[in-house]
Amino acid sequence: MNAASITHAPIAASNARPPQHMMALAEANRVRLARASLKRSIARGDLAAADVVLDSPPETGNMTLGELLESQRRWGRTRVRKFLGSLALNEGKSLGSLTPRQRLLLARELDARGSGARDLVLA
Repeated sequence: MNAASITHAPIAASNARPPQHMMALAEANRVRLARASLKRSIARGDLAAADVVLDSPPETGNMTLGELLESQRRWGRTRVRKFLGSLALNEGKSLGSLTPRQRLLLARELDARGSGARDLVLA
């Protein structure tokens, strides 16, 4: 069988749903843009990283702790590693995989370091 003999499925009607891969790309772009906006807000100081840890928006489920913390002003890789090491957390751990206890501990420590989190109570 060669490439010329492969027939393609007919193009779907215009009212049909887009192909699955296109929907996945659209979702990935939405998540990427939401994360970028979130990181810009943290860098400007409009939003505290501790608030993101506590609220855990759906777009941040697969976001790593390192990625979140490095978006803060003056937080580089070394500072993030030292900070998370003191809490026995890995910079590659995703926000979505944090236990409620780890989430509260991380938010409290960020608040203690001046990240300005709001009320540190998990709902």
